Amino acid sequence: MGASAASEVDIDPVIHAQARLRIMATLAAVPVGDELHFPRLRELLDMTAGNLSTHLSKLEGAGYVQQNKTYAGRSPATFLALTPEGRVAFERYVRNLRSLLDA
Repeated sequence: MGASAASEVDIDPVIHAQARLRIMATLAAVPVGDELHFPRLRELLDMTAGNLSTHLSKLEGAGYVQQNKTYAGRSPATFLALTPEGRVAFERYVRNLRSLLDA
């Protein structure tokens, strides 16, 4: 494939970073309307809390992830889900990546 064909495929740089791609893929598997508890996501991805938070902030800034902060008793709890825009962006990312790989 030539360089011009590769440049025609839109690969979202926000999602393309390895850690953020793993976050997006994991959250995409969560049914619409459900959320994933931050400690569970951290466990599934084997990431530190700080590293996960940094990447979640980037995804939230892009409008792809929604963080719902609440309390479980006296303890703070954070639940995460893809926004509708995030779901569309991830589906487009996967479609574009497949197109690039199939070319």
